[in-house]
Amino acid sequence: MSRLQVVSGKGGTGKTTVAAALALALATEGKRALLVEVEGRQGIAQLFETEALPYEERKIAVAPGGGEVYALAIDPERALLDYLQMFYKLGSAGRALKKLGAIDFATTVAPGLRDVLLTGKACEAVRRKDRGGRFVYDHVIMDAPPTGRVTRFLNVNDEVAGLAKVGPIHHQAQAVMRVLKSPQTAVHLVTLLEEMPVQETADGIAELRAARLPVGRVVVNMVRPEILDGDGLELVRSTPRSALARSLSGAGLGGARRGGRAERLVDPLLEQAEEYAERYALEQEQRAALGELGLPLHELPLFAEGMDLAGLYELATELRKQGIA
Repeated sequence: MSRLQVVSGKGGTGKTTVAAALALALATEGKRALLVEVEGRQGIAQLFETEALPYEERKIAVAPGGGEVYALAIDPERALLDYLQMFYKLGSAGRALKKLGAIDFATTVAPGLRDVLLTGKACEAVRRKDRGGRFVYDHVIMDAPPTGRVTRFLNVNDEVAGLAKVGPIHHQAQAVMRVLKSPQTAVHLVTLLEEMPVQETADGIAELRAARLPVGRVVVNMVRPEILDGDGLELVRSTPRSALARSLSGAGLGGARRGGRAERLVDPLLEQAEEYAERYALEQEQRAALGELGLPLHELPLFAEGMDLAGLYELATELRKQGIA
């Protein structure tokens, strides 16, 4: 299992939820996982029902078996200050630059540098060891930018080529890319069983492969329960209306007389069945398209009442059952 798990997906697919559930799943049985946020949305804090994450690693959950989940919201400005201190020993001079607005200026006009800082912080956590020589974190999970931007975000070596040919920035980018393009890393894509997210997933996988970034798995999120399969739908279509009415009557939903309640229920039920059949056909079509991508495919259920902390633990359990963690 790769030590750096990058999770991306089209907006609205629930990639942050999947990243959080994956962190819980990977931390099971006494392991330690770090969940990293790079977009400044504080989505992780909301999911775990905790206060906004600071620019420091904080324990936010205990996984089954005593494992621990830590979280970090990476701030580009703070990361740049760390970088300047690490390589140039600026100290108070770096803080003065921040007050003058130079830090914000640098991360705004040079987005490639910003991505080096964000990915670099996560990769540092992957490589970090304690005094005993053991990795501090068994797994680092990054809630990455959406699919349309993730390849450029991760391919920082190309992004900084125009900024620095030599020097610390160049070496930092190369060190980051050695992690990101190694077997230590896997980039997972989250999608829905809908045409646009599936197409964006396929495009994202093609871009990642072209950049020689390691593609992991596809996670289909918010899958609605299957009420009828193809055979069941065909049975509904072929059953006479009178037989449906008798079945409803036998179930206690109105009498069997002509024009009774049972017969009046037939049309609304058939309309619902037709709507379900259309959705079922679309979802089967999208499953087939995802199957052609040649990657392990996982499905997570829809929580009709919305996602809460208990649901997050349920998703983590499901991920472990399916062998993704």
